[in-house]
Amino acid sequence: MYDIRITAIRKADYRDLQALYENPIQHTCDVSEGQQWVSVGGARPDGFCPSAWDSLRPFAEALAAGQGNFYDGWMRNPYSALISCNDGFRPVSFLLERIEKETTT
Repeated sequence: MYDIRITAIRKADYRDLQALYENPIQHTCDVSEGQQWVSVGGARPDGFCPSAWDSLRPFAEALAAGQGNFYDGWMRNPYSALISCNDGFRPVSFLLERIEKETTT
């Protein structure tokens, strides 16, 4: 198994869509660009947004298991993926990268 580095690359904020469709909410996403986590053996990192994890999980698990080259060469680094969370109002793009040292997990 491999560990996976997850980096928040970009965070969008679609205020026009929020004004049209979103009910007011108390707590919005508090992820910052550049923030990093490590998925140990494909598990959700502590403190990582459960909703965002739903989008990233299949890729993190596959990378942790040694798989890669998603969609026949989509990424320059075959052991990485750029995945956005499922929040249509303020999506965050996350870069998942396999940490090259294999773990014994």
